[in-house]
Amino acid sequence: MRPRLANTALFTAVATMVAACQTPAPTGPNRAALPTMERVALAANACWFKSGDPAFAAYKLAPELNSFSGRPRILLVHKGSPESRPLLVVQAEGSPSRLQAFGPMMSEPVASRITTDVNRWSGGNKACN
Repeated sequence: MRPRLANTALFTAVATMVAACQTPAPTGPNRAALPTMERVALAANACWFKSGDPAFAAYKLAPELNSFSGRPRILLVHKGSPESRPLLVVQAEGSPSRLQAFGPMMSEPVASRITTDVNRWSGGNKACN
């Protein structure tokens, strides 16, 4: 009976050591540029456009997530002329990502809301307000 007890103790010790060596699962959202901008694009589409938010009614979302520059981004352009210069650019770079938002809309009253929304969404919170 003692060999069985010794085997059980050895098995328990080995299992404990293996568990201690494993890397813990990451908590929170992936902070790399692409996953961050994917979250921002999905939330912006849902909260600013699909919801019918009047502050964004004149604009259209133009995501450019497949960027060869390593800076995935979303653009807001005039709804009637999507080929025109963007009024807002939100982009991320690196891991963890560094976000930037720029363009004429960042000089308008809606700028603080854009900043608040983008920061919330980039952190993983999907809430609209």
